[in-house]
Amino acid sequence: MTGSGPQYPEPAELRRLVEERTADLQRVKAEYDNYRKRVRRDRLAVREIAVANVLRALLPVLDAVDRACAHEPLTPGLEDIADRLKEQLGSLGVTSFGEVGDPFDPACHDAVAHRTAPDSDRLVCSAVLRPGYRLGENLLRPAHVEVAGPAPPARSPHGGDRGVRPSTAGGAPPFPIARS
Repeated sequence: MTGSGPQYPEPAELRRLVEERTADLQRVKAEYDNYRKRVRRDRLAVREIAVANVLRALLPVLDAVDRACAHEPLTPGLEDIADRLKEQLGSLGVTSFGEVGDPFDPACHDAVAHRTAPDSDRLVCSAVLRPGYRLGENLLRPAHVEVAGPAPPARSPHGGDRGVRPSTAGGAPPFPIARS
């Protein structure tokens, strides 16, 4: 009775094969779990980007409604449109910023003009030309502001105005650039 029946592996060999297949299965399961988490995270990121793009596209509409409210007689219809638009944007997490007196922050303000205020030791927003908007912590649009503050540093005769860029308002003095 030698060699005619089926050959069965030894129990130690069977144990090794089971452990090997178990390790393979655990590795595949971990890879799949990581894939699912990555896909979920990517979907949320794409959704946030899409929402931000739609809201960014609506900001000019909000600006037009604000201008109409500021320059036209406030009719009940216009007032209702303005209130509902602001209410809906607020419910989505959109907040406006940019107030006179706020410290100037180049990360969220675009300074379009600079006025010298000798009694000031830092730049502050002296006028808000267009409000800025955030969606949660994300910047949708910077506020366009006029800033007032100390005179800019004197220009260096050795070539280069480090830390200073010219203002976009014709002929206005330059303002400092914050370094991060």
